[in-house]
Amino acid sequence: MTHSDTFAEFVATRSPRLLRTAYLLTHDWGQAEDLLQTSLVKAWGAWRRIDADPEPYVRRILVNTYATWWRRRWRGEQPTAVLPEPAGSDPHLGVDARDEVWRALGRLPRRQRAVLVLRYFEDLSEAQIAEAMGVSVGTVKSQAAKALARLRLDESLTIEGAFA
Repeated sequence: MTHSDTFAEFVATRSPRLLRTAYLLTHDWGQAEDLLQTSLVKAWGAWRRIDADPEPYVRRILVNTYATWWRRRWRGEQPTAVLPEPAGSDPHLGVDARDEVWRALGRLPRRQRAVLVLRYFEDLSEAQIAEAMGVSVGTVKSQAAKALARLRLDESLTIEGAFA
């Protein structure tokens, strides 16, 4: 089996899981697809050097690309508190707990968000997260503790007892 065959097999079998991780990091399917595609292009360049299971290596590329992907963020539109025209009745008046958590998660620094996504959504151990991010286990623990502390103090979260 050639390198291109093994890469094609890897992409076919592992892309859904990696796309899920990318979505959990970006919370936007379009950006998640772009992030995964960029990460796979980077992985292709190093594919011949990867000896063991390539998924942790590609996941590390994914997380590092996400953490440094500042130029992709478009800042042309600014939200406003007052709408320019009256809106009709909104069928979704209440904001559910998941949306509140996503918004609070989005306010965290990228590394803290990456640690929480990998830990609580991807169910990786601290050692696996440390390997994926290229940091020590202690850094993963401290980033997780800081992120959870910030979420506990976030006044927009109305979920009682969820982060206690």
